[in-house]
Amino acid sequence: MHYDVIIIGGSYAGLSAGLQLARARRRILVVDSGLRRNRFAATSHGFLSRDGESPAQIAAHGRTQLRAYPDVHWADAEVTQVDGTAEAFRVTLGNGGAHTARRLIIATGVVDRLADIPGLAERWGKQIFVCPYCHGYELEQGQIGVLATSAFAVHQAAMLPDWGVTRLFLNDALVLDATQNAQLQARGVTLVPGAVARIQGDDAHVEVVLRDGQTTQLDGLFITTQTHISPVVTAMGCALADGPLGSHVAVDAMQATSVPGVFACGDIASPAASVTFAVASGAMAGVAAHRSLIFGLPASAEPAR
Repeated sequence: MHYDVIIIGGSYAGLSAGLQLARARRRILVVDSGLRRNRFAATSHGFLSRDGESPAQIAAHGRTQLRAYPDVHWADAEVTQVDGTAEAFRVTLGNGGAHTARRLIIATGVVDRLADIPGLAERWGKQIFVCPYCHGYELEQGQIGVLATSAFAVHQAAMLPDWGVTRLFLNDALVLDATQNAQLQARGVTLVPGAVARIQGDDAHVEVVLRDGQTTQLDGLFITTQTHISPVVTAMGCALADGPLGSHVAVDAMQATSVPGVFACGDIASPAASVTFAVASGAMAGVAAHRSLIFGLPASAEPAR
């Protein structure tokens, strides 16, 4: 089947892009594997009107609204390959299907790589988080830890005292300079030296166990992940930009990538992960893709970020 736009990714950014195009009465296909990046979290916070709902509920509500538009079509599948150029992109699915479109919107493709510490993956999204705006308030100003796996942990630790009593576990991964030490001291952050051996706990708390046996019980633990872009996305040839946690697809102010006719939105196109940010960038990508169908593509794309 041929579409005006194929949206790869049916989570918050992709659904938001789809809504703009549906309301412009364009024929679109939303391809969704169902693997939302925040699927490990029980609840999502900070998105106006949906604060505290589960990630699945928010996505399901968005999909229900889009189903009211007859020009929106769906494929519950994974994309395995993208070929072609503007006006004639070809998207091949894991179920063997293939579809073509004049424009593409990438709204998926980010994978989190967790530090290889026993017990961490099992508690990811439950008591171990990345974003304090999403999960900090519910810790009730309790005991909070930051596990250093990269230099970004200093930034996290400096922010988190607004949400609770904060410890930074250096994990033999950080050597702080005088400025960083002074900043963390001014914020009341306790530094805990030593390598982390494992993470353990129960439904209410998480415990950080050092190699020397020292154990600290916390209400929540914050980490940084390293983000990786899926091979399907990198094979498309879009220019990438470096962020504090890894690479993302570079886009301009209208969410256009360096590949003519390809737009990107959501976590794949930003170092900042948030449902609110994803929905906003998705709306922009949908509008920009629609406008390009009317007015054409610029002579060259120069993503700025």
